[in-house]
Amino acid sequence: MSLGLHLSQRLSQVLAPQMQQSLALLQAPTLELKAMVEAELQQNPVLEEISANDLEQQEKTEDGEKSADHLDPAEPPADTNFDPATEKPTDAPVDDFQAEFEKLAQMDQEWRDHFAQTNVPLRSSAEDEERRQHMFDSITVSASLQEALLEQARTSDIGEDEMKIAEAIIGNIDDHGFLKASVEEIAVTLGVTVEEVLGVLKEVQTFDPPGVGARTIQECLLIQLERAGKKKSIEYRIVSEFMEELGKRRIPEIARGLKLEVAAVQEALARIGRLEPRPGRAFLADNQQYVLPEVFVVKNGDDFTVTTNNEHIPHLRISNVYKDLMARSAVDTAQLETTFADSENGHRTALEQAIAAIKGHDETLAIAELKRLAEQPDLVPAQTAAISHAIVQVREKKAFVEARDYIREKIRAGKFLIKSLDQRQHTILNIGKEIVKRQREFMEKGIAFLKPLTMQQVAEVVGVHETTVSRAVSGKYMQTPQGIFEMKYFFTAGIQTSDGGGMMSNTSVKDMVAELFKAEDGAKPLSDQEVVKMLADKGVLIARRTVAKYRGELNILPSNLRKVY
Repeated sequence: MSLGLHLSQRLSQVLAPQMQQSLALLQAPTLELKAMVEAELQQNPVLEEISANDLEQQEKTEDGEKSADHLDPAEPPADTNFDPATEKPTDAPVDDFQAEFEKLAQMDQEWRDHFAQTNVPLRSSAEDEERRQHMFDSITVSASLQEALLEQARTSDIGEDEMKIAEAIIGNIDDHGFLKASVEEIAVTLGVTVEEVLGVLKEVQTFDPPGVGARTIQECLLIQLERAGKKKSIEYRIVSEFMEELGKRRIPEIARGLKLEVAAVQEALARIGRLEPRPGRAFLADNQQYVLPEVFVVKNGDDFTVTTNNEHIPHLRISNVYKDLMARSAVDTAQLETTFADSENGHRTALEQAIAAIKGHDETLAIAELKRLAEQPDLVPAQTAAISHAIVQVREKKAFVEARDYIREKIRAGKFLIKSLDQRQHTILNIGKEIVKRQREFMEKGIAFLKPLTMQQVAEVVGVHETTVSRAVSGKYMQTPQGIFEMKYFFTAGIQTSDGGGMMSNTSVKDMVAELFKAEDGAKPLSDQEVVKMLADKGVLIARRTVAKYRGELNILPSNLRKVY
């Protein structure tokens, strides 16, 4: 093996940070997007959030084109096109921020039109934050199963010596309420006898919820029946003596073993079905996902109106303070000229020499010329103050230029964020409109009328790439007249119909399968092959394994386990 240097060429595609940010904004759901924008507000000082009330107030003052008497204070003066104190000796503008600000103003107006109905609050005051924190502190968190069991153990008749055993048992109970370690393992770990562990386990099994601490599903059900006073019932005998037959629903065998009628056994099975097979279920974390619709579809006469959820999208703008800062020069020579406008020729000559030195980027000469101007006779206090201010600005020019460069980058980043947010909303809105257009029958009649639809079809109409559609609908929901659905729900593959007249979405077929099983005769449950034939009679061609797949997704048991005697 030898060491050496090697040269190689290769092509690789790397996304720029701004492009990565744009894709992340597009893919993020509303609540996640709001958190991302809030984080950006904390990092970028030039951005600020504007409320709907401020938008409405601004719109009242913006009646069409702006007149000279109603110029937007956020825009730089019309005569400020470049900074005479920069390092550029030519007459070319320092940068294109004048044009950029004009584009930004136009974008602000488009943004206001797009978010005219938003109701986004300003960043919270200290009092609002205190109320918000108090609300979060007031939220109660439910105790876990283990915490509830430990609390019951402390208030039970378990002694101090047995408490360690109880804590070990409770520590080995999983979230579903079952003891996962054997009594022998617990006994060896604690250095006690198996009988001692079994004695404490019996006590733990008297705790709530009923069935907790069981080692098997059979023991769990028996504990619940004992707690209910049904130790001598048919249900208890079935669970204790015919657990294997119960799992396979061999009802006739159970009836013969118990010497009972099949009807009596079925009634007992119905009562067993009301027991809790997972006693710890009530203590499980709430896994319910709360969603916020991204798109709203409302029927308006014979048509459907599609809108995006703008209420939770922060409306941003570039702070006027930083716009004004970018518009002014490092040294305010215009103020100097205004102050000396009515001065005598001697003052004017000295002023011109000082301004020439400032524009010549020679700070030492500029300060010397300003000091010489300050020594001129008959200066008024305003002129003296203007000269002193100019000297300070010349000395701080380097820091000012560095600060302005930093602000320039932040403004560009903020402007890109605003554009990305605006583009995100328009993209999602256009995709939503195309979905509604193609799934109109679903909007009017329901799931059975869902049509096959691919992301490629939508992408071609909207004018974006298929992957953009995929990102735009990822994790987002649409509120329709038929309920709230994930936007990906509307993109389904098609199944050919027998008449060759078109395709049906697999979601619609699955809904048909569910309806067939729902309407079946319990005494003669449908087999998968029978469902295939029934669908074929309706013009839907589907394989038996596909029916089995849909049945599994619908949590429907096989026919032999669904039979009612």
